[in-house]
Amino acid sequence: MPNISRRAFGLMVGAGASTLAMPYYARAQGKPRAVVIGGGAGGATAARYMAKDAGEDLDVTLIEANPQYTTCFFSNLYLGGYRDFNSITHGYDRLAGNYGITVVNGMAAAVDRDAKEVVMADGSKVPFDRLIVAPGIDLIYDSVEGYSEAAAEVMPHAWKAGPQTQLLKAKLDAVENGQQIIMVAPPNPYRCPPGPYERVSMMAHFLKQKGFNDTKIIIIDPKPKFSKQALFTEGWDKHYPGMIEWYGPDVHGGITSVNADTGAVETDFDTFTGDLVNVIPAQKAGMIAASTGLTNDSGFCPIDPASMRSSADDNIFVIGDASIAGDMPKSGFSANSQAKVAAMAVRGDLTGSKVFPAKYSNTCWSLIETNDGVKVGAQYAPSDEKIASTSSFISQTGEDAALRQATYEESVGWYNGITADIFGS
Repeated sequence: MPNISRRAFGLMVGAGASTLAMPYYARAQGKPRAVVIGGGAGGATAARYMAKDAGEDLDVTLIEANPQYTTCFFSNLYLGGYRDFNSITHGYDRLAGNYGITVVNGMAAAVDRDAKEVVMADGSKVPFDRLIVAPGIDLIYDSVEGYSEAAAEVMPHAWKAGPQTQLLKAKLDAVENGQQIIMVAPPNPYRCPPGPYERVSMMAHFLKQKGFNDTKIIIIDPKPKFSKQALFTEGWDKHYPGMIEWYGPDVHGGITSVNADTGAVETDFDTFTGDLVNVIPAQKAGMIAASTGLTNDSGFCPIDPASMRSSADDNIFVIGDASIAGDMPKSGFSANSQAKVAAMAVRGDLTGSKVFPAKYSNTCWSLIETNDGVKVGAQYAPSDEKIASTSSFISQTGEDAALRQATYEESVGWYNGITADIFGS
């Protein structure tokens, strides 16, 4: 079968997937077919906007392996005790019921680009005229020596939300006063640049609420700097004095290995041992993107900045964390913004509707302590080379409490709004 990695297909066949008694596309005969792989912030948004705006002129199918989606954004607030797990978990019922989207709960194993079919893990096939690929990220476990999928059950990454998030929360709940937490932060590029540092803030908040002021959190970072560093450092000094220590490569010399049995993190200059170790390894585009031939040597997918169309195939679009989106960070907001551009381009291709010039936006909010919210964001437009920032903003150190509270409340409103925009209200 052309354009399919046999090894990737073999690995995926046999993985759990729901089967349907009739072909997925039976009702689609005669209509152009738009298919989306991945039901996260990008994929679900794209499916909804295509179905909503094209109406009866387009058949839309959304393929997602999981029956529910847990957002990575706001998962740190679950760790901190501000949210419950149900509040960050969403289903697809409204997409199917209100917008006529065919939601296929199964695993996409491969894409046959020549035949224009998605091959499911159960062997069935979903034909498409245009395909949007939104698989998120896969973790490169062996980017940290000693780390693996098995080790992640002891040293959770929780960088794919769901069971790993619950595991990290359970381990955080079990930490005792005076014990030590270690985070191994990821190298660039990775999902949600401020995410690891908000996570540490939420861990510290949770421990402080329990009166565990003698517990230490050490961040061992392969990067010499990180997003919103001045804002986080200011907040840690203010709210969690003596609890959080950040070590860049000039301090530790380089991360050499981890040991899940002992809780040890080896660096060039020292060995750190934690009672809870959170390892966030390097990342790449989800496997379906690589097996389809959409990635380059970076492990991510180059795209046309004006449309999110894959550089490898005019019939395929790549959105969200899997894409190389220029100046845009890998975030839920970015994926949602890119999805609308891709959905408009697909409608233009398949129905002849007007395609307007692409505009993109992103904001990343972070909570440091109760009512102490900060943000960074930008507006973007396509250039000849990439999606480029046209204007930007960031919270400032020394802001007053009322502004920081308003920033946090803004983030809550955004979460409610964007999840309605993704999954339907």
